[in-house]
Amino acid sequence: QVQLVESGGGLVTAGGSLRLSCAASERTFSRYAMGWFRQAPGKEREFVAAVSYGGGSTNYANSVKGRFTISRDNAKNTVYLQMNSLIPEDTAVYYCASAKVGYASSWLSEYDYWGQGTQVTVSS
Repeated sequence: QVQLVESGGGLVTAGGSLRLSCAASERTFSRYAMGWFRQAPGKEREFVAAVSYGGGSTNYANSVKGRFTISRDNAKNTVYLQMNSLIPEDTAVYYCASAKVGYASSWLSEYDYWGQGTQVTVSS
């Protein structure tokens, strides 16, 4: 059983930055892709970014491309999401997830372990 613990959420004004972290308990962390998803009130959970098992390949939703950067440190079993130029539409609960596959998938169904989520609020 993989346990994922997110941190780094908070309140920021538009144009600001936040860095989310997700620490994994599983020692096989480096074998699988990791992703970030988000869910705003009244909306479906949506893909934000993913990174392949080795960190060499990344994938982003169009809405965050150029503003967000995903990375991972396999030595620390941790994945990060650097979020710059934040806009109010980025307000959501952000979830870290561990994939069943090694490539940077954007499909929610290819993720089997999820963190508890961290709130990100961007004020205008």
